[in-house]
Amino acid sequence: MFVDLDRTLLRGASGLVLSAAMHAEGLFEGRRSLPGERLFYAIYDLMGESVPFMAMVRAAPRFVRGWAVEAVCRAGQLAAPELAALVQPYAPAVLAEHRSRGRRLVLATTTPVDLITPFAELMGFDDVIATRYARRDGRYTGAIDGPFVWSRGKLDAVRRFAAEHGVDLRASHVYSDSFFDLPLLAAVGHPHAVNPDRRLHLVASLRRWPLDHWDRPAGVPKVLGLEPYHLLRPFVRPELVPYARFEIRGVEHIPSRGPALLASNHRSYFDVAALAMVAARLGRPVRFLAKRELFDAPVVGQIARALGGISVDRGSRSDAPLREARRALEAGEVVVILPQGTIPRGRAFFEPTLAAKTGVARLAAMTGAPVVPIGLWGTERVWPRSARVPDVTNVLRPPLVRLRVGTAVPLGLADATADTAAVMDAISALLPAEARRRHEPTAEELARTFPPGHAGE
Repeated sequence: MFVDLDRTLLRGASGLVLSAAMHAEGLFEGRRSLPGERLFYAIYDLMGESVPFMAMVRAAPRFVRGWAVEAVCRAGQLAAPELAALVQPYAPAVLAEHRSRGRRLVLATTTPVDLITPFAELMGFDDVIATRYARRDGRYTGAIDGPFVWSRGKLDAVRRFAAEHGVDLRASHVYSDSFFDLPLLAAVGHPHAVNPDRRLHLVASLRRWPLDHWDRPAGVPKVLGLEPYHLLRPFVRPELVPYARFEIRGVEHIPSRGPALLASNHRSYFDVAALAMVAARLGRPVRFLAKRELFDAPVVGQIARALGGISVDRGSRSDAPLREARRALEAGEVVVILPQGTIPRGRAFFEPTLAAKTGVARLAAMTGAPVVPIGLWGTERVWPRSARVPDVTNVLRPPLVRLRVGTAVPLGLADATADTAAVMDAISALLPAEARRRHEPTAEELARTFPPGHAGE
């Protein structure tokens, strides 16, 4: 597996971080950064590589002539953690999958090897293919030792590496964003265009190569840095749903960054709309697990996928949804899960003790993500299970929907059954007192808990 660095493994260019590290090591002898350096790299982040940009990189060895190799290596060590913070959120999962299959992980980049090797080691790469600057007596001479690892030069360097290490390129994977890596991509059996620039996107589409994006889940589009979540968020407002009133408290308990599992009870088809009100207040995309039927529905299914929804086929007993949710959490995302799996029917709907599956506890144990409980109440008055659509006519006396977000639940992470019970107890504690009292439902109340046309108990 060969992976490019800038705009592929990293969210953008490594140049600013490496430049800052070299400044910190005194390699520029007090000189300031180049005028317009940040703008220069911002354009690179947006558009990708260009011939003029790479011509400047190709000329760089002449400007570092006489620099101490040891100082540059120290700059690379200093920059490594900063670069690690720029790694695309879904990239580690891809690397881990290839590693689990016994594949050698190789970072292939134009960046000088002395600067980038510490980062590669930090990320667990087995080898590095990078441009090498010639040296003599511990200092750079101003020349390049070997190929300039870019475009055809990168292909030549990879071929040499493959021959020396017995690697079959026809069985190898290459990940890159750049049109200029086309020679290398075309030379392997499994090319992947990751966050491709426009020209590579066109070529990859024509050749039917995989188009990957490591900054978001598969199937989620992005335009100018915005996902559908950001575009829909302004329209997810209580005042735009006049047939229901919302009382939402405790959203501040949800972490503003990093992974989080939001676990809620399940009472109605309207729960999705209610939880969307919470998600809209976060200001960050939220992924959610939902039954497959939602994704099969026209229009709604496409929207659900575009938002990063995770399809659950209850009949298949597949672990695929949990694996996908795990990847999202490991990427630092927020995932919403309804541990009950489905809306309880009949007398189970009125049970004070909330029964649930162990998925939320298993995800917490896998990822260490905090589990934040949400107590949801009143959605069944807006859209009972017995109705095919919500009651949108009740605008004079709309039912009250309550959402209470609690603090993260302390879990032992060893016993999934016990942890699940702890999560459901925390959710129950957020519900009104009437939810925790045993209630003998009437025949009409029972009928409202079953799908349309169902005969009931």
